[in-house]
Amino acid sequence: MPETFKTSDGLSLAYDVQGKGPALLCLAGLTRNMDDFEPVVAHFANRATIIRVDSRGRGASEYDPNVLNYTLPQEGADALTLLDHLGLDRAAILGTSRGGLIAMVLAISAKHRLSGVLLNDIGPEMDPRGLSHIMDYLGRRPAYRSFEDAADKLPRALGDQFRNVSRDQWLSYARRIWTEGEERLELRYDPKLREAIEAQSVTGAVPDLWPLFEALDGLPLALLRGENSTLLPRACMDKMCARRPDMICAEVKDRGHVPFLDEPESLDVIARFLTRLPH
Repeated sequence: MPETFKTSDGLSLAYDVQGKGPALLCLAGLTRNMDDFEPVVAHFANRATIIRVDSRGRGASEYDPNVLNYTLPQEGADALTLLDHLGLDRAAILGTSRGGLIAMVLAISAKHRLSGVLLNDIGPEMDPRGLSHIMDYLGRRPAYRSFEDAADKLPRALGDQFRNVSRDQWLSYARRIWTEGEERLELRYDPKLREAIEAQSVTGAVPDLWPLFEALDGLPLALLRGENSTLLPRACMDKMCARRPDMICAEVKDRGHVPFLDEPESLDVIARFLTRLPH
């Protein structure tokens, strides 16, 4: 069972710590939770202290009564509060999608707390088509009746991005992101996240995120991109690798947004990244 800690504004957030070695804080995507990092625990708990957390409004953590607190800076502050709670001066971050954006924000505001960053299918440029796809489902209940129903239908829904995925893998995927209700699957996050994202994008202006990426200068850095990603453009990955030739980079075959982190390419990048962290 996850443990909990209190944020500066009194919310109870769930976290889990397993393993030994350098601290690796795993931050999930916008609608996701700590279960996405089960493969990281399974493969690397003997090489790193794997810290997983459910951001406010996700998974087993409390929902925020003020949806305007669902922001990157606030979620970054929550991550630092967790490090303080655990008595850690620094940690590396494995950030999936939004989790990677949080890592880049922290590189601006609290770089001294970071010992490295691994970005999972996210960068300083995002494909508008991918952002539009996120808004298509954000805050809306899935249509699947059960985990088994989802496992049967997900290949048709996501098969263009995710190929060569077994039914057991789809079943695990469904169990990580939804929960079973009386009649159909339910969200494992606050549906009011949609209101928060709409409020933050009301101007329609897309900020320049390259300064956040540049702030990672001097830190061990790695990048994973799903071969079929709808969010991280291939051209952006190329620019990131050119600007940081020391960055560990890999594309994950047959995966979209986001890789599951159990693929050979993902495991290789995580393993190489861990060797670069201070011990």
